[in-house]
Amino acid sequence: MREEIVELLNLPASGRDAPTLARLEDILTEGYAAALALEAERLRVQRRLGEIVRAADPAASAGLAQELAALSERLTSAERELVRLRGLLGTLHDRARAARTAA
Repeated sequence: MREEIVELLNLPASGRDAPTLARLEDILTEGYAAALALEAERLRVQRRLGEIVRAADPAASAGLAQELAALSERLTSAERELVRLRGLLGTLHDRARAARTAA
């Protein structure tokens, strides 16, 4: 998704090679859906982390440590991707607004 947004943003804002407003809006919609999916993933991971901490059994600490590390990595990755995607979506939103104004 990020690559598609970057490709659109690298095209001219106007002229024959500029993306259509419909294309900009389609990618915005897809991007917002991707952002919502990342937010859902982040919430699932946070919920699971809370479950593990509340139900922690000291006897199973090795397995828990591995799961906690994996969940932590997933959470960090989802948050990082969400920040990047939101930044690109903001820029693309501005481009679409300018295209609407010019139309």
